[in-house]
Amino acid sequence: MYALAIHGGAGTIDRDKMSPDMEVAYREGLAAALKAGEDILKNGGSSLDAVTAAVIELENCPLYNAGRGAVFNSVGEHELDASLMSGSDLKAGAVCGVQLVKNPILLARCVMEQSEHVMMAGKGAEKFARLQHIEFEKPEYFHTDFRYQQWLAIRDTDEFQLDHTLASNRKMGTVGAVARDKDGHLAAATSTGGMTNKKFGRVGDSPIIGAGTYANDATCAISCTGHGELFIKAVVAYDISCLMEYKGLTLQKACEQVVMDKLVKIGGEGGLVAVDKNGHIEMPFNSSGMYRAKVREGEEMRVEIYKG
Repeated sequence: MYALAIHGGAGTIDRDKMSPDMEVAYREGLAAALKAGEDILKNGGSSLDAVTAAVIELENCPLYNAGRGAVFNSVGEHELDASLMSGSDLKAGAVCGVQLVKNPILLARCVMEQSEHVMMAGKGAEKFARLQHIEFEKPEYFHTDFRYQQWLAIRDTDEFQLDHTLASNRKMGTVGAVARDKDGHLAAATSTGGMTNKKFGRVGDSPIIGAGTYANDATCAISCTGHGELFIKAVVAYDISCLMEYKGLTLQKACEQVVMDKLVKIGGEGGLVAVDKNGHIEMPFNSSGMYRAKVREGEEMRVEIYKG
């Protein structure tokens, strides 16, 4: 039995501030990514291939803060982070601070499969990408007007912002996917452009194994979205796995304890998608909304944005 869940960011996502056309666009983007992953799973493909395909779709969609729609840093450029992990053998790959890489998740997978390392950063990761024939794009490919306007509003200040569409409609636009394939193997993948106006090579939780991404066939697969600094401090993804492995908690109880209690106590806003070894899916968040979708074998896909 296969299962797949994806996210496109969490935060203050209010129904009354979302135009009908934008809501349709977001839902279509999530549905397309979910279908890309499910098509692989239903044909007997691996969970790792499924999460990779789903995240590629989200990276290619300009609505989300990953790949093509990534936010601008303090000097008006895009710095991209991504990671993925295989639950069957605990292999993982990650990249951070890379520029002009069309699909950072593919580079993260190359790090996992074509090197002896787990994480590569910046110019070194870009050099490795060219050796692996990873596709690059020109700066204008990543440009979107509403991301540019976000940056213009604060570029001459010391402020930084989590991704948002309006000041009163804040959201964290990291994207991610988790899956269980028909063989029972789990995988997780996460990709992001980080924070608007970020400085000094800032890196959040998305490329950090155990914080923003984790997968273990014995427990669960997790992909997070939120205020990265707090997710790093709470070691969110691995903590959920540990609660299941060492305390015997169900996926639901472990997610609830970490997202709704532990994170809240330290001011950590956001959410995650998770799947356990039996194909149960959880998509908890402590903000007002999270772009998310899920499907299990034999069931209809569900695409959701708001609470309730």
